[in-house]
Amino acid sequence: MYAIVEIAGQQFKVEKDQQIFVHRLDAKEGSKVSFDKVLLIDNLGKVNVGAPAVKGASVTAKVMEHLKGDKVIVFKKKRRKGYKVKNGHRQYLTKIEIEAISSSAALKKPKKEEAKEEVKKAPAKKAVVKKAPAKKTVVKKKAVK
Repeated sequence: MYAIVEIAGQQFKVEKDQQIFVHRLDAKEGSKVSFDKVLLIDNLGKVNVGAPAVKGASVTAKVMEHLKGDKVIVFKKKRRKGYKVKNGHRQYLTKIEIEAISSSAALKKPKKEEAKEEVKKAPAKKAVVKKAPAKKTVVKKKAVK
């Protein structure tokens, strides 16, 4: 079973017991966080796609630690102009472990009775507007003498 979840503005394909690095979350180490923006759930071949999110589905994760990512060097240069700029950056990250993917309300099927009621409902009838009969105009011709 896997799910595609949006966490901190990015989409991740997650499975149970998987550890991933996401942008820094505002949670303490050891605490649990829940993500409700589940875009897709695959449960043994049964795929449930949300529009845009699957209703009632959530992913629970445990915050393992907060850390900084590897240094990224940004070097800009324009040849023959004497322009060189070197800059570095380290992204703040959070390491989380996926504990559970719940889709309790997402995969429930409607009861047979509810399904039958939906079928029996007839479409609403349109109001019929009757047109008034056209008035007949009588034109009298004057006698020519």
